[in-house]
Amino acid sequence: MAAFDWINTVGSVAGFCTTISMLPQLHSIWRRKSARDVSLTMILVLIFGIALWIVYGLGIGSVPIIVTNGVSLMVDLSVLAIKLHYDRKHASRS
Repeated sequence: MAAFDWINTVGSVAGFCTTISMLPQLHSIWRRKSARDVSLTMILVLIFGIALWIVYGLGIGSVPIIVTNGVSLMVDLSVLAIKLHYDRKHASRS
């Protein structure tokens, strides 16, 4: 039982790290009012992968996988929305 608790802790910490990893990018986009340096393909592939992790977490009943990837999905969808907003805004100025 101790190994199970340890491995869930490792999974939760890993999930936390990957969840917050895009926050500096989100902050940078917001602060600069530009997302030209952010790859749309990377964001879309990342969102697709995170969605698959959520499906996987649901399939195996893993709350840490579901929760951390759910939060990650919200952050990454925010990055996508802001990127599309600023890209459109920049294109209309050109």
